[in-house]
Amino acid sequence: MGVQAIHEEMEHRSTAALIILITGVVFLASNLRAPITSVGPIVDAIRSSLGISNTAAGAITTVPLLAFALLSPFAPGFAKKFGMEMVLFFSMIILAIGHILRPIGGIIPLYGGTILIGVAIAVGNVLMPALIKKNFSQNLGVMTGIYSVSMNLAGAFAAGLSIPLSRATGFGWRGSLSFWAILTLAAILFWIPQIRSRHSHSVPGQHVRKGASLWRSPLAWQVTFFMGLQALLFYCLVAWLPVILQSKGMNAEMSGWMLSGIQLSQLPFTMIGPILAGRMKNQQPLVWTSVVLMIAGICGIMLGGVHFTLLSVIIIGAAGGFAFSLCMMFFSLRTRTAFEAAGLSGMAQCFGYLLAAAGPPLFGALYDWTNSWTIPLLLLIAAAIFLLIAGLGAGRDRYVSAD
Repeated sequence: MGVQAIHEEMEHRSTAALIILITGVVFLASNLRAPITSVGPIVDAIRSSLGISNTAAGAITTVPLLAFALLSPFAPGFAKKFGMEMVLFFSMIILAIGHILRPIGGIIPLYGGTILIGVAIAVGNVLMPALIKKNFSQNLGVMTGIYSVSMNLAGAFAAGLSIPLSRATGFGWRGSLSFWAILTLAAILFWIPQIRSRHSHSVPGQHVRKGASLWRSPLAWQVTFFMGLQALLFYCLVAWLPVILQSKGMNAEMSGWMLSGIQLSQLPFTMIGPILAGRMKNQQPLVWTSVVLMIAGICGIMLGGVHFTLLSVIIIGAAGGFAFSLCMMFFSLRTRTAFEAAGLSGMAQCFGYLLAAAGPPLFGALYDWTNSWTIPLLLLIAAAIFLLIAGLGAGRDRYVSAD
């Protein structure tokens, strides 16, 4: 992309300020998945240590999703009142507290810290696409790609290093979960310059037009369901793929790296996807690509055995990379202003994550009921089909305010 291309649309910023802003975006993004993906590979250790069921273990992943659903509608209002930069800064403070609380005791601190982590990530999920639209309106694809890659790269390392860190720290799963507070501290430090020069609540022309109602927009609901279904697929796999692979004979550490493999294989597609989407008036071909790949990868996990796991993981990662980057682009491409993008992001993530939250515990409950992974994996294939239906609507070249 080159810093110069983005610099041309932000002439009021110095090069140093621009670099600090981009670095801050990278570190904030890196905190939006690592606290969740770090749980999957060690969920068995947590379950054994605390004596909880599969369904309760799945809820460790579900609790943040519920926080996403409950808090997402409020984030745009906070941003209008206090500024996007200030709200994002305090979300990182809350995230740091969650990192400290989650591993210190039993079930109550674990779930309490998880709730705080969910609250903090909910704010970042909603406001980051709007922040990018506000600051990089002429380079949405490139900056969305950088944001998506940063998030997925951190998520990948969190999944892959989760078990090695539990051994290296000497504190088991507690030490592993605590480690990722380092990323949060880095984000706080690099974001301090932004709260000194914030302009979020006073940028001309950025407020949502009065009378515009996202709730009555069919296109907004299609974006919402696309968001929720791709999140359901992702978080079910984050929560249960290592356990599925371990049941097929793979050791715990390797199963964690397979989950990491999904994240790593997403990276080129989370970078390429937004750039392609930004150059296309109609994103439906990318929707088809994502869904076909997702179904193929899930079938590979279900039918292919351990020997086909790596290929299946790469295919799922490619599908997830396209689907996630499309979501982030839809928030910007289907709206006219940054605050309208924040409103659509808040709506989509509220109802979308509420839908996604049902996934991991339902997945675990279906396994407890059938003692087989077949029915839960068929559930994911059905979700992928509905993802296609929603995506074909969301991919049309229209604005939500015009519906």
